Amino acid sequence: MSATDNRPRVGLMLGDPTGIGPEVALKLLARPETHQQARILVVGDRRIFDQTALTLGLALKARVVEPSQSFEWPQPSDPEVVMVDLANMDPAQVTQGAVDHKIGWLVGETLKVMTDLALEKVIDAVCFAPLNKAAINRGGWQYLDEHAMFADWNAHQGYYGEVNIIPQFCTFRVTSHVSLRKAVDLVVPERIHGAVQLAHTVMKGLGHQKPKIGVAALNPHGGESGLFGDEEITIIRPTLEKLAAAGLETEGPYPSDTVFLKAKAGALDAVVIMYHDQGQIATKLLGFSEGVTLTGGLKTIYTTPAHGTAYDIVGQNKAHPGAMIKAFEVAVNLANQRRSAAPSPQPH
Repeated sequence: MSATDNRPRVGLMLGDPTGIGPEVALKLLARPETHQQARILVVGDRRIFDQTALTLGLALKARVVEPSQSFEWPQPSDPEVVMVDLANMDPAQVTQGAVDHKIGWLVGETLKVMTDLALEKVIDAVCFAPLNKAAINRGGWQYLDEHAMFADWNAHQGYYGEVNIIPQFCTFRVTSHVSLRKAVDLVVPERIHGAVQLAHTVMKGLGHQKPKIGVAALNPHGGESGLFGDEEITIIRPTLEKLAAAGLETEGPYPSDTVFLKAKAGALDAVVIMYHDQGQIATKLLGFSEGVTLTGGLKTIYTTPAHGTAYDIVGQNKAHPGAMIKAFEVAVNLANQRRSAAPSPQPH
């Protein structure tokens, strides 16, 4: 590896091969710009890589390396990528377009290897192609979602959460993958505080030194002065006032049928939402082909496209890599930001 090569090291996982994951991952790798931005270590099964490249007609070649040993990273113009071959997914055993819990286990296994590589500082970030949450869970990884899994693997203490990023704005969640009935009871000061703190931290990492953060109300019309619910009066607004006094400025709470209009118009950089679909409808509508999901608050950077495995178009070479490209770029930018923010080594 060249001593002057300052590109961040990004681990790339091919996703769930029953869906479009390998297709969008290799379309990302086929772009010359991708290799200008980062040094890339693919982690997965080389047979999946080779079969996907052949199917798509892409002249991509993988050189297998052992991460525990020193290896040469390809230069940006080299026609190859380096890969850790786990040899754990036989293409002959993959049925495209169908949820497979055995594959789900192996997807989790691959992500665990990548997390260990990040914690060992072999890579600076993890970027993974779409996976299937149900397959991972039923395969044996007993977590509600990948974010809880990642938090456990990082031995994380404190608040963390899913961040959704589209070109117009970002969203941060007070509650996420729980039923709507449970979500309402989880709108408490501690979780609002955590989401707002996370929003400030992540937005600064994305380049917004003074982010404009709006907070969505919980109830219709913001509760209509208590007529449709009083959580805005008794919980949300008092919490935001305390946070503002501590230096964590926000705006709102705004009714959810207007807060995204403000964000779309550029008046807000981010929106803290109270429950999953409150923000997902807006982000999917405005940025489906460019949306990125980030696991915020952990020591390891994880990014992925916001869309799923797209079983309806798998194997047809129809999957657009736009969101995969954006997920990769977010990983690169955050890795660069962390590097620039890290203290310089002191001379001995």
